[in-house]
Amino acid sequence: AMTPQEEAAFKAPTLEQFTRQSSAYYSTARLWDDGIIAPHQTRDVLGLALAVCGNKAVEDGRFGVFRM
Repeated sequence: AMTPQEEAAFKAPTLEQFTRQSSAYYSTARLWDDGIIAPHQTRDVLGLALAVCGNKAVEDGRFGVFRM
C-alpha cells in the first residue's frame, strides 16, 4: 500500500495535466474549436449565427442521428 505522500506524488502529474489542459485557452490555442467568444460579444455572435442558419434551406437528410 502507498503512503499518503506517495499517493499524492503519484497523483500530482495527472492533476497538474488535467488542470492545465482543462482551460478553454489550452484547447483554442490548438485550434480544437473556433475560438473563444468574449462575453460581451455573445449576443452579436449568436445573432449572426442564427441569421446565417435562417438563410439556408433545410435539405432532406439521407442519414440518421450522429452520435459522438
